Amino acid sequence: MNPSSRQTSAVSALHAAGLLGVVLSAGLASGGANAQIAPITYQLTGDVGGAVYGTQSVIRSKGSETRLLPYGFFDYGRFAARVDTLSLKTVKFGYGYLEVAGRISQDGWRADTAALSGLKDRKTPIPLGIGTFQETPYGGLFLNAFVDANKSHGALLEATYAAEFKVGDWSFFPQVGLEYSNAKYNNYLYGVTPAESAASGFGAYNAGASTSPVLGLGVDVKLGDPWVLTMQVRRKWLDSSVHNSPLVSRRTQDFGYIAVSYRFR
Repeated sequence: MNPSSRQTSAVSALHAAGLLGVVLSAGLASGGANAQIAPITYQLTGDVGGAVYGTQSVIRSKGSETRLLPYGFFDYGRFAARVDTLSLKTVKFGYGYLEVAGRISQDGWRADTAALSGLKDRKTPIPLGIGTFQETPYGGLFLNAFVDANKSHGALLEATYAAEFKVGDWSFFPQVGLEYSNAKYNNYLYGVTPAESAASGFGAYNAGASTSPVLGLGVDVKLGDPWVLTMQVRRKWLDSSVHNSPLVSRRTQDFGYIAVSYRFR
């Protein structure tokens, strides 16, 4: 990475951290000093197992991807795994901890179909940043701010609220959230440079920043202690700055997984 790229990446990181800081400060104020926070204990608690993950590509001529991978939603000391987000807890914050976090992204894609001839591969982002999981009396709030440490050096912000309802051995987790990505992130993944336009026939396109709403539903089913079946589906509505790209063929993107795990208590 050249000095200019490092400087730009640092500015993006500070900007993302600053925006999340405003939201976090509000959460801290509402949490107050009386918030009940789970103590740091070096005993594994949560779910560990395997899952089948499905991700719908929004890129033209690219199909959905299905993968069999490990699954984890657990805490061990200061380390936490929340499906695709790994973090280290630092100081107490509101109803949780301020965390140093990283995301396992699937936003990259390869120009390996005839329809994408003349385009360059888009490297999978490596989102790194800060976040928090606020386990409030009214549900869970996930807040994260990332900067792509790979090629785009763009910024990502997200906020997700999840409630919980139980019916017998079934637990339901409706979710609602917002995802923001800046122009640098979007333009790397969905933009078309003049050189690519000349080589591929796609019109040149500069993607701007985007804000996308997300709805989801998670379900936990007890299979017989300590085994649990977990299912989740999410849909994201793409901002016009993304779905107007000539590379994008959809206005929504779906994600999901089915996991079988051992629940440590």
